[in-house]
Amino acid sequence: MSAVLQPFGALAPYFVLVLIGYVLAVSGSWPRAVSDALAAFVFGVAIPAFLFGLMSDPARVLAGDARVVLAFFGACVITFLVARLVSGRLYRLDGVQQTVFGLGGIFSNNVLLGIPFAKALLGESALGPIALVLVFNTLALWTLATVSVEWARHGELSARGFLKTARKVVTTPVIAAILAGSAVRKLGLGVPFLIGEPLRMIGHAAAPLALIVVGMGLAEYGVRDGWRQGVGITAVKLVLQPLVVYVMARMFGLSPLETQAIVLLGSLAVGVNVYMMARQFDALQAPVASSMVFSTVVSALTTPLAVVLAAY
Repeated sequence: MSAVLQPFGALAPYFVLVLIGYVLAVSGSWPRAVSDALAAFVFGVAIPAFLFGLMSDPARVLAGDARVVLAFFGACVITFLVARLVSGRLYRLDGVQQTVFGLGGIFSNNVLLGIPFAKALLGESALGPIALVLVFNTLALWTLATVSVEWARHGELSARGFLKTARKVVTTPVIAAILAGSAVRKLGLGVPFLIGEPLRMIGHAAAPLALIVVGMGLAEYGVRDGWRQGVGITAVKLVLQPLVVYVMARMFGLSPLETQAIVLLGSLAVGVNVYMMARQFDALQAPVASSMVFSTVVSALTTPLAVVLAAY
């Protein structure tokens, strides 16, 4: 029994940090400008510093297996297609709305929640598969969104949309840090102490600050409007996706650690990128906001459970 309950205890302090961020935001003492600035620092400096240090350190074993990518994103495609089909029939959504609904079911809060949760539950050895997924995650899912929306609106695909997405993804600080750190490691280049030590210090602050940012962000979204679709997105995200990811991981013969790592990513709450997509495509903004709140609260129970079950 203790082995089953241990992951819940390990994640409890992390959700307390989310709660602290939420309380700070709703107290009125910390205006939205503060949370926006903190989020910009976390995404643009703290997490990239942590990931660069992780990927550039030759003392750490961060093995990457292409099967991890195939299993995770294969599961994403399957879940997305099922979610689109079900949402169209259940909620009578149009093609663009189905796309946003489906993306809510597969786009996790991988950076803000995935990295600290993986360290807490699985240790730093799990960050290799996590980083591998992060490299392709935004590019793959934004491309899927762009293709799906353009097909729904115009009945054709656009290479221009893909290239624009690829350029935007590669230049984001998180992906750039992973690529730069990997290059430094592959080339055998050392990071000078005067640079590496400040990056390490900043990186230590990444996880707690990221979780506080999540809590602050949740305070901005309501749950009343579009809650029915929001519940549907949450069910797809927290139940269907981790189940499909697990099945795909077993089919590709991944190791127990790799399986747990990608199931963890699949079981996380709906990511903020989905809300950005909903705003960009002008579809299901309220349901996506509701699903972010619902999924973050429920995942406090379901994510540790999914990681435990994925070990079998």
